[in-house]
Amino acid sequence: MTRLIRRLGGPVLASALAFGLAGAAQAETLIRLGHVLSEGHSWNIAARGFAEEVTQKTDGRVKVEVFSGGQLGSEKDMIEGMQFGSVQAGVVGSGSFQTVDQKLGIIEMPYAWQNREQAFAALDGDLGAKLAALLDKQGIHVLAWWENGFRHVTNSRKPIVEPADLAGLKIRVTPDKVRLATFEALGAQPAPLAFGELYSALQQGVFDAEENPLSIIYSSSFFEVQKYVSLTGHVWGAATLAISKPVWNKISPEDQQIVAAAALEWGQKQRDMVAQSDAEMIDKLKAEGMAFNEVDKPAFEATVQPIWDANAEVFGKDLMDTLQSYRN
Repeated sequence: MTRLIRRLGGPVLASALAFGLAGAAQAETLIRLGHVLSEGHSWNIAARGFAEEVTQKTDGRVKVEVFSGGQLGSEKDMIEGMQFGSVQAGVVGSGSFQTVDQKLGIIEMPYAWQNREQAFAALDGDLGAKLAALLDKQGIHVLAWWENGFRHVTNSRKPIVEPADLAGLKIRVTPDKVRLATFEALGAQPAPLAFGELYSALQQGVFDAEENPLSIIYSSSFFEVQKYVSLTGHVWGAATLAISKPVWNKISPEDQQIVAAAALEWGQKQRDMVAQSDAEMIDKLKAEGMAFNEVDKPAFEATVQPIWDANAEVFGKDLMDTLQSYRN
């Protein structure tokens, strides 16, 4: 190779180097971005908008392709893939990141947030920065905090008004310790299950109940296999638009700025979609035959208070104080 370079000489060598640099500048970073929800959900709509904007504004240097409906695996699969770079990016429910750091569960503590604006202030502020730093240590770079929304209980048996009404109810929950402990405290029989298997499990009667935001209940057609919606609002959840840190580090600083700006822009649009859809979802689900009821929230909040006490050491004083400053 050294002899070849010498034979090429100055002008030819300069031309060859220039060609190589131009080729490097045109090189494309392909980001396959996955999530587990349907194509009609706001996650997917916003993810596609984000993908188009990044691809366009980087002139194709960074190209994003979106895969909905769990095509890249479960949320657990995508998180593990992002850690190693085999999955480039994902929109993932924040609670699922407890598999890499339990402190991420603080976002989805029961009745942590009085309203969504309170949660946004925390995640766009100090709490979000501290949680992003924890994920950075695990090889995952947080681009923006999007929204999953308030979760409510649906079931095929009866309206849930008091915690006692959950006694003996087989309910599917997300696979994290806090959610399991919450519904155990409420007297239900919770068990985890991958989201992609939930519809058939409800249809076959493996579970009586599940808990999700209204938008997911509708977009996943759970109204076909569930009758009652009890507006528990027991958890508000964030969605995390994240990218594998090894992949992120390959992107130029200039293109990183474009990607980060697009993530925030489409995050705000996605939050707006959730706000608009929540106002419409009850009517849509009622039209599909679902029955709605309010619950005794003070009774629910009092019942799950021990969950806070049990997890105080897990989250640590710093995170707990930061969370509390926004709750106040």
